[in-house]
Amino acid sequence: MAVQHGKAIEPETRAQGIRTALVVDDSRMQRRILTSALKRFGLHVCEASSGVEALEICRSSPPDLVVSDWMMPEMNGLEFCKKFRDLPNSDYGYFILVTSKSEKAEIAHGLDAGADDFLTKPVNLGELRARISAGDRIICMQRELSEKNRLIHATLDELREVYDSIDNDLIEAKKLQQSLVSDRYRDFGSAEVSLMLRSSGHVGGDLVGFFQTRERRLGIYAIDVSGHGISSALMTARLAGYLSANSPDQNVALQRTENGMYVPRPPKQTVEDLNQLLLGEIETEHYFTMVLADVDLDTGQVIMTQAGHPNPLIQRANGDVEFVGTSGLPVGLIEDAGYDQFEVRLHPGDRLLLHSDGVGECAAPDGTLFGDEGLAVLVGELRSLHAQSFHETLVWKLSEYSGSAEFNDDISCVLLEFRQPGLAS
Repeated sequence: MAVQHGKAIEPETRAQGIRTALVVDDSRMQRRILTSALKRFGLHVCEASSGVEALEICRSSPPDLVVSDWMMPEMNGLEFCKKFRDLPNSDYGYFILVTSKSEKAEIAHGLDAGADDFLTKPVNLGELRARISAGDRIICMQRELSEKNRLIHATLDELREVYDSIDNDLIEAKKLQQSLVSDRYRDFGSAEVSLMLRSSGHVGGDLVGFFQTRERRLGIYAIDVSGHGISSALMTARLAGYLSANSPDQNVALQRTENGMYVPRPPKQTVEDLNQLLLGEIETEHYFTMVLADVDLDTGQVIMTQAGHPNPLIQRANGDVEFVGTSGLPVGLIEDAGYDQFEVRLHPGDRLLLHSDGVGECAAPDGTLFGDEGLAVLVGELRSLHAQSFHETLVWKLSEYSGSAEFNDDISCVLLEFRQPGLAS
C-alpha cells in the first residue's frame, strides 16, 4: 500500500464519534504510515498484520474505525469485513477498505460485505481525513441514537414499574369496590334478593345493593356512575355510604321517627336529595343514573323512582316479561330536578330485575346491540334459574353474544324473586 504525501495536516477538533482506530495491513511499512497519519488526526490507533489478528483485537476491544487493506494472505480484507460485522458489538464500527480495485462490481461486492467506504491506492491523506469525517458523523449519529434508545428503554422500565404499581393498587381497589357489595344474597322468606356486579376494568362505576328499612320492608337500588375507572369508582364508594345497610343513621333513604325507629322515605324524595347533594356538596363532573325501589315483603307492592336508568324488567310467574318505568333525568345534571315514582305489584312467582345499560348495550361483533328485546328473550330462557345461577348464566350468555369474555361497559343486576306474601324468613 502506498501513501501519497502532501501538505501537512493539522489535528482537528473532533466530535466524540471516532476515537479509536485499527489499521490492518500485512505490510509493516504501510501500517506505520497510516498509523502516523491517524494519530495526527487525534485518534488512538492499534495495528494488526492480518485479518485473523485484527479479528482477535476487535473481539476484545472493538474500534470505532477500521482501515483495512483488501489484498492480504490467509484472510483478505473482504473476509475480515464480513466477520467483523458478525461480531456482537453494541456500537457501530466504521469500515474503510483500501484497494487498488476501482471496478464498480468490485466496489459493490465490498459494500455487500459490510464496508462503509473505500480508498484507492495510493492513499491521499486529505481524502483519508474526509472519509474519516464522514464516518465520524455516522458514528456520532449512531451513538446519539443509541443513547436515546437507552433513555427510552430506561423510561419504559420506569413506566413499567409505575404501571405495575398502579396495577397492583387497582387490583386492591377492585377488591375494595367488590366489598361494597359483600352481601350478594339474602333470603327474606317471602322474597330472595341477589346481586351481581362485574366491572369492565379493574374498577367501575356501577353499584348495586339492598337495605332493610323495617322488619317487612326492603330497599333495593341499582346505580351507574358516568365514566369509568378510578374517579367513577370513588363516587360509587361515596354513594354506598349514603345508602348504607349497616349505618341507618347515614342512609338518606331512611328517616328516624320519634321513637328511634327507622322508616323508609319515599324513593322520589331520596333521589331528589341525592341530586341536591351531588350538585351542592360534592364537587364532581360525574352524574349517575339509578333505580331506587321500596319493596313491601308482605304485600308485594313495589314503589320505584327511575332516574335515567334502564327500565326495570318484571317476569311474571307465567313467564311473561314486561318493562316498567318512567325514565327520568340522571342524578346530578339539573339543580332542583323533580322525579316521579310509580308502583307495581308482585305476585307469587314474579321477579323484578334492575340492570345497568351494560346489559342492553352489549354489542355483537357486527355492532348489533343486545337491547331490551334480547334481554326479554334471555330472561325467558333463564326462567328456571335463580339467584347467582341466574346472574352467572346471564353473564355467560352476554359474553357468548359479544364474542368476548371482556365487556366494554360495567354490568350489574339486582334480582328480586317474590314468593309467598307475608312469609317470614
